[in-house]
Formats: sequence, C-alpha cells, structure tokens
Amino acid sequence: MNDFFTQLTKRQILLPDKVHNVLSSCKSFRVFDSVEQLSIAAVGGEQQSCYEVAYDIPGKGLVSEAVVHKVKNGISVNYTEAYMRRRDPDTMAIADNLPSDKERFEDKYAYPFVKLQEETLTWLKEQDLAVFFYFAGQGKIGSGGIAIAPANAGFFAMGLAMLQRIVPLAELEEGFQIESAIYVAPTFRHTHFKGKQVVVHQRSEHLHEIFSYNLYPGPSAKKGLYGALLTKGENEGWITAHCSTVQVVSPYDNITTFMHEGASGGGKSEMHQHIVREADGQVLLGQNILTGEKRLINFPLFCTFNPVTDDMALCHPSIQQNNGKLRVLDAENAWFIRVDSINHYGDDPFLEKLTIKPQKPLLFLNIETHPHCTALVWDHTEDTPGKKCPNPRVIVPREIVPNIVSQPVTVDIRSFGVRTPPCTKENPSYGILGLFHLLPPALAWLWRLVSPRGYANPSIVSEGGMGSEGVGSYWPFATGKKVIHANLLLEQILQTPRTRYTLVPNQHIGAWKVGFKPQLLMREYLTRRGNMLLRHDQYKPAPCPLLGYELNYLSLEGTKIPSRFLQVHKQTEVGIEGYEAGAKILYDIFIKELQQFLQPELNELGRKIIEACISGASLDEYLDLIPMEHPYSNTKSE
Repeated sequence: MNDFFTQLTKRQILLPDKVHNVLSSCKSFRVFDSVEQLSIAAVGGEQQSCYEVAYDIPGKGLVSEAVVHKVKNGISVNYTEAYMRRRDPDTMAIADNLPSDKERFEDKYAYPFVKLQEETLTWLKEQDLAVFFYFAGQGKIGSGGIAIAPANAGFFAMGLAMLQRIVPLAELEEGFQIESAIYVAPTFRHTHFKGKQVVVHQRSEHLHEIFSYNLYPGPSAKKGLYGALLTKGENEGWITAHCSTVQVVSPYDNITTFMHEGASGGGKSEMHQHIVREADGQVLLGQNILTGEKRLINFPLFCTFNPVTDDMALCHPSIQQNNGKLRVLDAENAWFIRVDSINHYGDDPFLEKLTIKPQKPLLFLNIETHPHCTALVWDHTEDTPGKKCPNPRVIVPREIVPNIVSQPVTVDIRSFGVRTPPCTKENPSYGILGLFHLLPPALAWLWRLVSPRGYANPSIVSEGGMGSEGVGSYWPFATGKKVIHANLLLEQILQTPRTRYTLVPNQHIGAWKVGFKPQLLMREYLTRRGNMLLRHDQYKPAPCPLLGYELNYLSLEGTKIPSRFLQVHKQTEVGIEGYEAGAKILYDIFIKELQQFLQPELNELGRKIIEACISGASLDEYLDLIPMEHPYSNTKSE
C-alpha cells in the first residue's frame, strides 16, 4: 500500500481526496495492470472456472448478482435477474450544482447525496478492492481516471478496462491527470434503490466522479464514461458523437466513409456487418408480414470495409482539417457489440470467426455457457423459458478487429438510423421510411435533436412505442444543458458543408420485415457511386417533408429495387391513408420534442429551423435555411 502512494508521489500524480481516503483506509486493495489479470480475478483466481458474485444484503440475506464462467475464449457473465441484462434509460442522477437539465439526485430521491456518498465510501472501505487507472478516449484526447470496485466484481472491472484503455501503474506518465473516477457499490441497488440501476454523476471543475450502484457495464463503465467525455466536450466546445464509422471500398476501388448515428438499436454496430446470402446465393431484401412473400435480389459482389468506430467517435478540433468535411477518431478501446441478430451458426460469419478463437480474452454477457466451453454468440441466455434475452453482448478489443483503422478519418456520409415498426393502413405507424432518404442539413440537425428511440428496442428496458433518446442520440449519457449540445451539433453541420446526410430505417419498411438490410444496401449503393451526383430524376421530395427526399428508382448491380421499398405509400398494404397517418405520428413526436429547445441560448438559425418544423415547413423552406447545393453534395437543383 505504501509503495503505491510512494510511486504516485514520485510521478507527481495526485489522487482525488475521496479516492485517497478510501484506499488509505480500506480492508485491502490490489492495483491491476492488465485485462488478463482482471480476467483471472473475474472467476476468483487462476485455478477457478466458475464464480458467483454475491453480496450479503441486510434484510435479504445473500443475493446473487451474476454467475461468471471461465470459457475458452474469455469470460462469460450471466446476470441472475433479467432486468439487469439491459440498460435502464432512467439511471442517471446529478449530485452537483453545475448547470444541468438532468434530474438532481436530491429532487429524485428526496435527500441530499452527501449522505449516500458517505455511506458508499464507508462501504468501500470495508471491502477488498480492485483498483486500476484508465484513459477514456484515444491518444491525447480524452480523460484519464481511476476505477475502484469490490474485488469480487472482477468481471465488471474487466469490462471497463477493455472498453477504456487500462494504464499499468508503471506506465503512468509523470503528472498523469485524474479527471474522472468511478466508484462501484452494487449492494446499494438493493438497500437504497429498490433493485433499480442507478448511476450518480458528481462534477466539479477538475473532476467528474461516477458512483455506479449496479454491475451492468452499460450505464456506468461504458455510458458513464461517455458522460465524462461529453461533459469535457461541452466545456471545451466539441462533441463525442454517438455513432459507428466505417470506410467502405467498392469493387471498383471507390472509398466512401460512413458515419452512422442513431438511438440505441439504431444499427450502429450493424453498420460493420457483412451481408449474409441465402442458401441459393441470393440476398433477402425483405418478407411481407401479411402475405409471407419474400423479395430476393441477385448481388454478385459486395463491398469490403475497414471498421473505424463502433459507438463513440471523438470530433475534436485538433483532428479537423477545415476542408468542409468532418473528421472523427474512435473514443473507445473495445467495442460493446450486441449480437441479438445472430441466432444461428452462419448468421454473421465475420463476428463468429472473430469471437470463437480470439487473440485476446473477450467478455461475454447474457450468453449461455458452461465452464471451459467455447462461448458462442448465438447461444443467448433465456430471460424466461422460451424467451431469449434481447440484449446479448460481447466486448471485443478493437486491436483484434481485422482491418481496423486507428487514425482519424474523413466522413463522406452521415446516416441516421431509426428502428421502425410495421405499418399498414389498418395499423398505421411511423414505419413509413423507404430504403433510405436524402436529408437537407437542416433536417439532418432536427433528426439529431429528436433522435427517435424506436420499435422493439433490444438494448434498454422500455415499454415499447416511439420515444426520444434526445439531442445527439447521446442525451441519456450527458450531464449538462441540452441546448448547448444542440448548438454544438448545428455548428458542426454548418462547418462541414461537404458532408452528406441520409436517413435509413431498420426492421420494417411499411409491411415488409427487412432487418438491417436498408442500411447495408445503402452502404453498398452509395459507395459504388462515390462522389457522383444522383440524377435529377432519381429523387423527389417525400410526401412527408420530415423525410427529405425519397428515391424514384435505384439499381444495384443491374437489379432494380422495387419502388414499394423506396416509397412506402406505394405499398397496397399502406397506401396514402396509412402513410399520412404515420406522418402525423412523426410530426407529433417532433413537435413535442423540439419545443424544449426554444430557449434564449439557442442559436438563432436553430430557432428558425425548429419554428419552421413546428409550423409544418416544406422541404424548400428547410433548403432556404441551410442550402444543400454544394459541388460535393449528392443532390443538385436543376
């Protein structure tokens, strides 16, 4: 213990007061230097293969949180409670007095956080602890920090150390700045929060503290530190975008870089997926939910691609080239990949191969395993008999992903994904999006303010239906003022006029079940076109102006995509009646969500765009506010 403090003093590294207080008074602590060390701790020791993470809860007795297995390809974790297998979107509370639109801890729970904070620190002092340093971000961009967790929650520490780079004690640079700290106290979920996931953020001028009262890494180890990056960016004037990024190479050697944004379940990880062929070599475009009809297309060659980011991208000023396009860099050290779409061997050969015999240990969540077996990403844990968990996950270090790009990349197309339900005239919904739409910049900004959290979201605990994930689709993780983020997003769009914007559905196009094929086919088509402009007769304003331009026709490798997949109102099952009813649903949620941004601090141009939307603006009115005509745009007025 004394040697630990001595080493930090020699390197002129200052521990936050609370951290120093806990570590100097706790039962014991061990400093971990690698993910491999934490993988051994996750199962209770090198000779162990099965470990139960349990705590003695006053009034309840011994409560099991998770069962951990050592498997051939890493560590597998199964939570004993189905609720803990998904992220609760209502986890955050703010415990400081800095500017914030989020609910304060004292308002939410009717007592000051200082009392709970003292109880938390006292509890940690009574435990054997696991401690490690990390850097959230990439290169020099990000936030250095320290994590403190109970030693028996090694799997949680392992996940955090994978997602944001663990820094060995011996490799800490002199003067290493600890700008964030995570304290993990899972028992408080039961003693103070009625079993709910809770994460409390406490910000000060130089430190962002995160108190994690649960062991699901989504809201704390991952999104908690995302919140720390967003806070840093809000103070300094830059954004960490909620997106995946991929460089796509066409069969003709065109390279196009896509940045795919959206709420949870919006298809970010899926943007890295390969298109899977049917047994006869064709590609299934979709299946009609009413008639059972399938539409298949022939596709001789697919594009190849180089992954860049999976969920979080740094848009830092230091990496911009001021050439009219946005540049991004991965904000993570590993990817938290949802594998609910992989139900059988062969559904995603790329990811299956990557995870079955990885170069480094992986962390599996909600995958059914036994000690010493091989964890298979299609063996999803059942929440109840016959009902599989919708949120199986695997954490994969980005360094083992083939063809990974670790340098900043220049974005050509920013797409936005929306989970859409089936839509028919008898049961209308917002599932009226075609294969993909072209958006003027003003509308692209509005979609990022509303960020619909759509149909059958597999990642979070929800009641279904359409809601909003909030500004940037990262608002659930941000701690500050939403109008500041709205302004930052608008300024980003104005500074990058050469970037193009698309809108793409997943799950359904009208009455057709399509999965994630729309965004994958968009990726194929626009990469083949490169910087070529679309022909003036290829697109027209969509009947619902919020959808920008819809396509009149589209051909892929000589195969025409049926117009009913491009213009949903042409489907006999939907028609104009069903389409207009769906458009009203969209407008209702846009108007409801946009009202809150009409604050004095809002950018004046942003105010005009929102007021135009509320008044039912036409597509031309959005174009008047931010023109779309640019030599490198993908549409051009005649």
